[in-house]
Amino acid sequence: MEEELSEQEVLRRKKLEEIVKLGINAYPADLFEVNVSAKDIHENYERDKTNYKNVSIAGRIMSVRDMGKACFVVLQDSTGRIQLYVRRDDICPGDDKTVYDTLFKKCIDLGDFVGVTGFVFTTKTGEISIHAGSLKLLSKALKPLPVVKTDKAGESHDMVTDPEFRYRQRYADLVVNPQVKEVFIKRSQIMNSLRTTFHSKGYLEVETPVLQPIPGGAAARPFVTHHYTLDMPLYLRVANELYLKRLIVGGFDGVYEFSKDFRNEGMDRTHNPEFTVMEIYVAYKDYNWMMDFTEEMIEKVALDLYGDTKVTLAEQVIDFQRPFRRISMYDAIQEHTGIDISTMDEEALRKTCRDLGLPAEPGMGKGKLIDTIFGEKCEAKYIQPTFITDYPIEMSPLCKKHRTKAGLVERFELMVNGKELANAYSELNDPLDQRERFEHQLQLSQKGDDEAMFIDQDFLRALEYGMPPTAGLGIGIDRLTMIMTNSHSIQDVLFFPQMRPEARAGGEATESTNTTKTN
Repeated sequence: MEEELSEQEVLRRKKLEEIVKLGINAYPADLFEVNVSAKDIHENYERDKTNYKNVSIAGRIMSVRDMGKACFVVLQDSTGRIQLYVRRDDICPGDDKTVYDTLFKKCIDLGDFVGVTGFVFTTKTGEISIHAGSLKLLSKALKPLPVVKTDKAGESHDMVTDPEFRYRQRYADLVVNPQVKEVFIKRSQIMNSLRTTFHSKGYLEVETPVLQPIPGGAAARPFVTHHYTLDMPLYLRVANELYLKRLIVGGFDGVYEFSKDFRNEGMDRTHNPEFTVMEIYVAYKDYNWMMDFTEEMIEKVALDLYGDTKVTLAEQVIDFQRPFRRISMYDAIQEHTGIDISTMDEEALRKTCRDLGLPAEPGMGKGKLIDTIFGEKCEAKYIQPTFITDYPIEMSPLCKKHRTKAGLVERFELMVNGKELANAYSELNDPLDQRERFEHQLQLSQKGDDEAMFIDQDFLRALEYGMPPTAGLGIGIDRLTMIMTNSHSIQDVLFFPQMRPEARAGGEATESTNTTKTN
C-alpha cells in the first residue's frame, strides 16, 4: 500500500511538473565535473586564492536567504557546507531570466542537488563564499528533509534527534546530522589500523563461508535456512573460527578475516543480530603472546585515531596504554563476591547461584553457571581494559587445557567499560580431546542448552592432519567502534541496524523489514 503524500510532497511533485514544462531534466544523466570541495575551500582559500578563480562544486541545498534579485544559499557536499552567492544577472545573462525566476525561485527546494560553477570570494562579513556563475539542477528531492515540528498541542517533535527516525532512515540522518559521518569514518579508520598491524606482520586477509552446513565456532543460537538444490539446511555463520583454523592446518602461519556473523538471539544496546567481528589466528603462538599482541593492536588504534591512548566514553576516561591489568576468572569472582568457586562441583555452583539470587536452571551445566556468576556480579565492574584469564574448561570447548592449572583452559577475554571486547585462546589442536569436548557439548544440547555447539566432523578430520600450536583472537568491531567514538548504542555505529517493521497508515508494516524487536 502506497504511503499517503504530505502537503509538502504534493507541492514538490507539482514543482517537478513545472520543471518538466520548462524543458529541464530534473534528473540529468550527463557528467558534472567537480574540481573542489567545501572543506578544501575553507582550509586552503586564504593561503592561495589564485587556485579558486574557477571552481565547480555540487551538493544539496540546505538553506536559502532570498534578497530579491539575488540570494545566499548554503550548499552541503560530502565534506561540509559552503555559502553560495547567487545573482539573477550572473546565472541568467541577457533578457531571459527563466532559470532564476521560474526554476530557482519557484521550483528549487531544500534538499535538491545542484551543480554550481563560479569563483571564491570573501563577503563583507568575512565569510568565504562562492559567487555563482552558473547553476544546474542535478536531482530534484521529492521528500522534504526532516526538521523540528510542532503539533497542534504545541509539543515539538524533533525528527533530527529521534532515534526511531535516525536508525530507520539513516540516509536522511546523514544529511541533517552530518557529524554522524565522523563515527563511520572512524569505524573505517579502526579497521584500517588493524589491517596495517596485520599486514606489517605478514598475516593474510582471507574470506570464509557465510552459509555453513554446521554453525560452529561459538556457543550461540543460529539462523537457519534451506538450500533447495542441495535439499539441505544451511546456517548463517555464528563465527568463522573453525574455517580459519582449517587454513592454519593447510600451512598458513597467520590468517585473519573481518566477518559478518549472525546470531538469532536477544537485542539490546550492545547486541544486533548481524555484527562484525575480526578474527585472527597465528601459528606457533599462545594466549600469553596474544595478550601482548592485543594490547599493541588496541593501543595503536587509539593512537591512530586521536594521537593519545586516552579515550572519553560517557563520563569515563578509558586509557589504552599498555600494559592492561590481568586477573583470572576465579579471582575476579572472589574479588567481587567474596566466594571462592575454584573447587565447587555443579551442585555447589547451582546453590551458589541461588544464594546470589541468580538463575540456576536444570539445563545449565557447570560452565553456564560460572558464566552467569561472572556476568551478573563481575563483568560490569571492569571499566579500564582488563584481561580476564584462565576460564573453566566447561566454558571453552575449543580451547587448550591450561598447562599448569587443572580444570582450566588457556583463554582470556578483554573487558572494557564493563563489556567483553575481545576473546582469545591457546587453540585446542588435540583432535581426540576436541572430539570429547564436542561430545560434551552434544550432551548439553540434549539437556536443553540451545546454544551448545554442533559436532563438526570435517573440522575434526582437519585436526587429525595436524595443526601447529596456535593462538586465536576475536574482536567485536562494533563494540570497539562504540568505545572509540563515545557511542552509547550499537545502533549508532551501524549504518542500518535491525529494527521492527515500520508501521504505516492503517497499521500495516513494510515488507522490507523483519519482526525482530529492538530495545
